[in-house]
Amino acid sequence: MSSPARVRTCLWFDGDGHEAARFYVGLIPGSSIESERRTGPDGPPLLVDFHLAGAPYTALNGGPEFRHSPAASIAVLTPDQAETDRLWDALVANGGEESRCGWLVDRYGVSWQILPEPALRLLHHEDAEAAGRAFEAMLTMKKLDIAALETAFSGD
Repeated sequence: MSSPARVRTCLWFDGDGHEAARFYVGLIPGSSIESERRTGPDGPPLLVDFHLAGAPYTALNGGPEFRHSPAASIAVLTPDQAETDRLWDALVANGGEESRCGWLVDRYGVSWQILPEPALRLLHHEDAEAAGRAFEAMLTMKKLDIAALETAFSGD
């Protein structure tokens, strides 16, 4: 058994943390549930420890006192448009909401950034003018579109 992570992000849920954790680990390759801790024999676990591609999280079923905020988000780097589309579509399904510039809120109220690596290379390119065109194009998008960003970058 591995030792617990010394630093772990805790996400507060109102009773659906176990469901959310299972959904998340099913989406992100290389992810799994580590442990579940219950306070009694019935009902969902109070705490679910899981990791998403190696990053440790805890889902806490803490009740209705606190809500998620876009001030904290889970950022996922994707290798290509196909993976960007797959994650985006799954996260906005069943009540999620698209936002701007690669941000969304899933059906549990958790904010995510789905960031294709090729798009980030354009946005951080040493050619500041071309990167600026890609950035301006990104500001018009919800889900990031690599081909459209490449077109803007090249000035076409």
